[in-house]
Amino acid sequence: MAETTTKTPTLPKTTFGVEVNNHELLKLAYDSYLANSRKASATTLKRGEVSGGGKKPWKQKGTGRARFGSSRNPIWRGGGIVFGPSGNENYTKKLSTTSKRVAVKQALSLANDAKKISVQVVKTTGKTSEVAKFLADNKFARRTLIVVDEKTPELLRATKNIQNVLLVRSTYLSVYHVLNADHIVIAPESVKTIDTWLNGGTK
Repeated sequence: MAETTTKTPTLPKTTFGVEVNNHELLKLAYDSYLANSRKASATTLKRGEVSGGGKKPWKQKGTGRARFGSSRNPIWRGGGIVFGPSGNENYTKKLSTTSKRVAVKQALSLANDAKKISVQVVKTTGKTSEVAKFLADNKFARRTLIVVDEKTPELLRATKNIQNVLLVRSTYLSVYHVLNADHIVIAPESVKTIDTWLNGGTK
């Protein structure tokens, strides 16, 4: 069975109680996360890359039709694509480390104000049923973010097959993770780790 111990340490105001005057930085950080996760997988063929079209469709004059040199012309069906994606597009958006950390602190502060954060210890032998019971006992029925300092093999095994549960290391938190979570479970030791990391500590 999973052993759970509820802790109620004071959450540092430097991280969980910052003032959020506007949501502009949060949006920038959220969009940056999505953009940096995007892969340039779409590709199209240009006129010179489409097979066929080597023979002139009809003679230049005398048919009454417009002049065409190749059926691979972009205005023909099956022809090349003009200005289409090549697969080399770079969709990344850069945001400074300081801005990212401020944005995460703002997101955590909003979550704390909304009473979404719970500081608890979750111990499991690696069984999915144990974590499922923990979620049910705490009435975490929707998207739950579990934040720990170290992803143990037991926690990984117990959470990987539970829908809407995400296990994240404390120094890998992002605005996307925090804003999309309905409940955030933070291990007691991770509170200090997050506070140190977001206020100029180790990366």
